[in-house]
Amino acid sequence: MPFSCPLCHAPLSRREKSFVCPQRHQFDLAKEGYVNLLPVQHKRSRDPGDSAEMMNARRAFLDAGHYQPLRDMITDILQVRLSTQATAVLDIGCGEGYYTQAFADIAQQHGAQTLGLDVSKAAIRAAAKRYPQVMFCVASSHRLPFEDCSIDGLIRIYAPCKAEELVRVVKPEGVVITVAPGPRHLMELKGLIYDDVQLHPENSGEIAGFNVEEKQSLAYEMALSGPEAIALLQMTPFAWRAKPEVWEKLTATDEFRCQTDFSIHCLQRES
Repeated sequence: MPFSCPLCHAPLSRREKSFVCPQRHQFDLAKEGYVNLLPVQHKRSRDPGDSAEMMNARRAFLDAGHYQPLRDMITDILQVRLSTQATAVLDIGCGEGYYTQAFADIAQQHGAQTLGLDVSKAAIRAAAKRYPQVMFCVASSHRLPFEDCSIDGLIRIYAPCKAEELVRVVKPEGVVITVAPGPRHLMELKGLIYDDVQLHPENSGEIAGFNVEEKQSLAYEMALSGPEAIALLQMTPFAWRAKPEVWEKLTATDEFRCQTDFSIHCLQRES
């Protein structure tokens, strides 16, 4: 397991139900099987990340299959690009594990371990309960608790992360797959909230220290029920700006049509 101590950065070793570093910093496994590697001094709030309510909305929406085409495209890329000698695959900002579980199926074919990281304790707890084949941790994507050059394949769906941290943890010639919103992503939803709807800026996918090997776009229209549209809104940063009448309109609707637009890039770490 390529974990490193979030306090002193030394390697962590597994000892029964905990991880311990040579400086005797100890991090116990929760009963669900995940480990919390987010020290109090690294938190920006008491309970950072998605709340339990937001996590439940995300799980309901994803379980309905609305983003399955995106998951299928990412797993197809990972299947082709992951080294046959891979030992570790990491999903940053994994949430409740919908995508991570699919990546684990690919990693297992290579005999590799799959790791999921999110700053939300509620999301990681739910993920660990449902997907025991993945090792989940609560941690910050800005301070990755992994050893240098320890990750063969890293997936980042919307999650922020410093380029230098990606360069540090990904092995030379390892792959990073990123997903960002395309220009017209969720335009109809934004139209309910903003008077002047702006397109998302084009994403080049470039990250210092990596070469862009592949770029793909994925766009399709979703037909959502009222509860599904509400769940989608709860998943987005638009929720904070939505007025009560927006929530009421979506709740009452029989069908809400909304387009997706994803920008997917596959990069390779420079050797």
